[in-house]
Amino acid sequence: MERARRGGGESKRWNKYAFACSIIASLISILMGYDTGVMSGAMLFIKEDLKINDVQVEVLAGILNLCALVGSLLAGRTSDWIGRRYTIILASTIFFVGSILMGISPSYAILMTGRCVAGIGVGYALVIAPVYATEISSPSSRGFLTSLPEICISIGILLGYVSNYFFAKLPLKYGWRAMLGIAALPSLALAIGILAMPESPRWLVIQGRVKDAREVLLKVSNSKEEAEARISEIKDAAGIVSDSNDVITCRTTNAKGEGVWKELYLRPTPSVRRILVAATGIHFFEHATGIEAVVLYSPRIFHMAGVTTKKKLLLATVGVGATKTSFILVASLLLDKLGRRPLLLTSLFGMFVSLSGLGLGLTMVAHNHKWAIALSISCLLSNVAFFSIGLGPITWVYSSEIFPLRLRAQGASLGVAVNRVMNGIISMTFISLYKAITIGGSFFMFSGIAVFAWFFFFFFCPETRGVPLEEIEGIFRKEGSSNDKAVELEET
Repeated sequence: MERARRGGGESKRWNKYAFACSIIASLISILMGYDTGVMSGAMLFIKEDLKINDVQVEVLAGILNLCALVGSLLAGRTSDWIGRRYTIILASTIFFVGSILMGISPSYAILMTGRCVAGIGVGYALVIAPVYATEISSPSSRGFLTSLPEICISIGILLGYVSNYFFAKLPLKYGWRAMLGIAALPSLALAIGILAMPESPRWLVIQGRVKDAREVLLKVSNSKEEAEARISEIKDAAGIVSDSNDVITCRTTNAKGEGVWKELYLRPTPSVRRILVAATGIHFFEHATGIEAVVLYSPRIFHMAGVTTKKKLLLATVGVGATKTSFILVASLLLDKLGRRPLLLTSLFGMFVSLSGLGLGLTMVAHNHKWAIALSISCLLSNVAFFSIGLGPITWVYSSEIFPLRLRAQGASLGVAVNRVMNGIISMTFISLYKAITIGGSFFMFSGIAVFAWFFFFFFCPETRGVPLEEIEGIFRKEGSSNDKAVELEET
């Protein structure tokens, strides 16, 4: 039993059924990534077709993230109410409606409306996909399976860049509408396909459906012993006691997620407070270090670096998408072997160096130094690579796994809300920022933030690799106790 619980023996093998379920749940993240990637190129054509200015371009780029804030705040409570699976279906349906509106939009106002609707769907998807993957996976494979949504986001971004390149050949008024509207087709298919997935076993236990949860765990575990160990841990964490026939004899958990906000904000335990700081902090720094500026505005950055024609600009952005996807795949394979902290700290150090180089290169390009073109392009790609090997996937893995069961969905939704706010701020202000402090100065600023991020992760984010979900709160409790003792010794 202990061997199964700790991820030893058979549990070290990947369970094919759990892997398939996580992939299907993560496919919704492809749609979100596609929207981000395709908009970077579509904005070039939208600006020309609809005759909008730079401020309107910034608002168009960032409004999706502000609307995603609404979706993310609703997603936690919704998934506690109707379940993880039906929340994914809801997210797919909302995104479908938004894509249709964007694809047929005759004006800037309708385009904005469609982007807002799609944004709400994105908010739901960003919360629920990693939560579902976290709750269905075993400790030994949780890092990889929970990083699948981020892999899918990167694949979506790459597909968006490729779509830009090919649909750009259509007439102006049809090209960008095709780029945005085509996402409706896979979102509808996904909403239907998700019906074949099982519900999260941890959500089923909270609802008192222990028998159903056991049936799911028998499918996603490699042995009956491992399944029994996992169901026992989940019941303990949920405060549920049942007899041998899975009839509930004692229950302390709130099945609908009511009162969670009070436990998160008003009366958090010291360990929950540390978890909240770690989860919101990692989401804050993911975008405060400027990745959205690089991904969304890469055509403009390449243009400033000396790449001039639209065809070459769109082709160069495909390189960004390919780099991001490749390195996230590498990170996903290493998460359960090396751990979260080594990849995270290495990622931030590399981002600091590459962002500093990008700032220097773009500054020198502005002064007509030809050598700086190669420096700028190489540093942009290396920044994407370092982000993708650590901070990108680990943000979603870490924030989804550290919350206790009773707080997980709504705690994760709070982290995503912070993520969307920062994403929106960066995407809606980047043009104004680089006009105010120069393009090089903007990336020097991001490199400085990366330094603060490194120290934050070093002191506030303990390692969670291979630890059962139900025991992670204990790690933060021990970390806090160690820090408290250190403070007492210093005072003495």
